[in-house]
Amino acid sequence: MSQEPSNAPEFSVSELSGAIKRRLEDDFGNVRVRGEMGRVTIARSGHVYVDLKDANAVLSAVMWKGVAAALRFRPEEGMEVIATGKISTFPGSSKYQLIIERLEPAGVGALLAQLEERRKRLAAEGLFDPARKQALPYLPEVIGVVSSPTGAVIKDILHRLSERFPVHVLLWPVLVQGDKAADQVARAIAGFNRLPADGAVPRPDVLIVARGGGSIEDLWAFNEEVVVRAAAASTIPLISAIGHETDTTLIDFASDRRAPTPTGAAEMAVPVRLELQERVNLTGARLSRAMVRGLERGRIELRAAAARLPRPDTLFNAARQRMDVLELRFGPSLRNLMSIKGHGLAAIGGRLRPQVLRQDITRKQALVGGLEQRLTAAFTRRTLSERDALTRAAQRLDVASQRLSAALSRHIDLKSRQLAGQASLLEALSYRSALARGFAVVRTEKGTVVRGKAEVRPDARLTLTFVDGEVKVRATDGPVQASLFD
Repeated sequence: MSQEPSNAPEFSVSELSGAIKRRLEDDFGNVRVRGEMGRVTIARSGHVYVDLKDANAVLSAVMWKGVAAALRFRPEEGMEVIATGKISTFPGSSKYQLIIERLEPAGVGALLAQLEERRKRLAAEGLFDPARKQALPYLPEVIGVVSSPTGAVIKDILHRLSERFPVHVLLWPVLVQGDKAADQVARAIAGFNRLPADGAVPRPDVLIVARGGGSIEDLWAFNEEVVVRAAAASTIPLISAIGHETDTTLIDFASDRRAPTPTGAAEMAVPVRLELQERVNLTGARLSRAMVRGLERGRIELRAAAARLPRPDTLFNAARQRMDVLELRFGPSLRNLMSIKGHGLAAIGGRLRPQVLRQDITRKQALVGGLEQRLTAAFTRRTLSERDALTRAAQRLDVASQRLSAALSRHIDLKSRQLAGQASLLEALSYRSALARGFAVVRTEKGTVVRGKAEVRPDARLTLTFVDGEVKVRATDGPVQASLFD
């Protein structure tokens, strides 16, 4: 069968593909497409290939490396988005595709749904368990900060630390927004934890992960799973300070403490040095006064105990008196005896020869000498006995003095511990401790403390007292932004 001649021009495959490409790009040069993200592929070149779908169709799309790097969130399967770009073709497979020039979530609700699903999954793994949380050191020597090296956040933290208690600060600079921010933050947390305790770079005693405020997309890096797992695995106590007080990210659940602001994180990390010095000085003064009172009481008790002991001279008085009595008794008797013997000697002297007389005198002298020796020995023994008794009394006095000193030391130590306990209890019960944790005291214009919403009338002037000062506000019944998970 013969073929009818045709005047239709002939195109090569490339020419026809190019014509279709130009026609599509002219007719659909700027389109906005809403759909759910299906397959998401990130090539080694940095380009991102995705499928946009709805209930009836699938549209292939591609984001070039530069556009993907500027995203403020990570594209994930199941996320509903709005893509802006142009329709073009890929001649290599004869298929059309959307060249995405801008990609944004279809709404905050989609991000919140994704965030809630991730929060429940990580919570089921136990990453948010309160039992995992570590206590912050009371007085850290080194603080590690994971934040951007530029901007007001690191300046606010350093300024607040210098005001309260200057310590050594190590900054690990990271991006806090964008596609690469999450990996950099996670690596920074792990890097601080890998520092050896005795290395050239000091290991921090506490970490602060901080960023200023922003939208949910701006803060999305701190909702990434890699950041949450790095915070939960940190062996160094970690404080999260992301955004403002009303902003909540998943790292807040995994961290050991959440600060409402970066400045609040600095206040959590260190105490106020002047207040600490004042408290130490006050406690030291009270302890000194207690020690002085205890020592004075001990001196009084020691003097009272010493007053009840006999004086050394009184111990010898009785012995001296007994010696005097013996002397008074012995002296006259001896003289009477000598007188009697003298008369007898005189009576018989005439009958005795001088030699016999001398013998009798010698015998009497020997008798007197024996009596004198016995008296001297008795006096010596009595003196030694009284001296031993005095020595034993002095030893008992030394033992009593040592016991009194030991009891005084134990009493002072007990009172010191009780004083330290009372000081700790007073600090724990102080309402300023609650203020330091981020709470505030609300008062009316008359200074009355507000304890409930019913006590506040509309448009009332109120005073909010924080740990670092007061703020004047006006009550309103308008809407207040709540937490993501309230």
